[in-house]
Amino acid sequence: MYTLSINILKAEYNEQALLKGLANNDSKSVDTLYKSHFPMVQHFVINNNGSFDDAKDVFQEAMITLYEKVQTDSFTLTCQIKTYLFSICKHLWLKRLQQMGRYNAPLSSEEESVSVEVDMEEFNKKDAAFAIMDRALNSLGEPCKSLLEGYYLNKKGMQELAADFGYTNADNAKNQKYKCLMRLKKLFFSQYNIGD
Repeated sequence: MYTLSINILKAEYNEQALLKGLANNDSKSVDTLYKSHFPMVQHFVINNNGSFDDAKDVFQEAMITLYEKVQTDSFTLTCQIKTYLFSICKHLWLKRLQQMGRYNAPLSSEEESVSVEVDMEEFNKKDAAFAIMDRALNSLGEPCKSLLEGYYLNKKGMQELAADFGYTNADNAKNQKYKCLMRLKKLFFSQYNIGD
């Protein structure tokens, strides 16, 4: 419990330091905000009829809004930075879709804040699952890790994988891939259930 409260205090301190850095045009703070929060905005925009460039534009507008807010003494952030930026980005993107005639629902602020919280919760769940999958993959060991990455990430065929890993034929490579996948699932779910 004690470490949890220390971690919460550290997180709050880091957020305040980032906001102060942004207010002072500190490039490290700006870079940190981009690296930490742009991926969720990119994910949202691309999954909602947008492109990478659209996501960059929307995120840039949100960063400018946040920058202008932190310049004023009266501004107090009542949520996490990522929630604030995501909320602005979502509103801007849905408004842009509405202007292009690709989104018909009215943008009420009450609905928006509820759906942003739901989206953030969903994003955080997926983000946590990806982190667990990454840990599981890294703890899988070789040759399983490289075999699965070769098949799923590098889109290599079974014949090519058999040659890469010295299996006698594609069927042997396929059997090994299956065994590795089962081990990965076991590792993932053992860690995933602990996190629940």
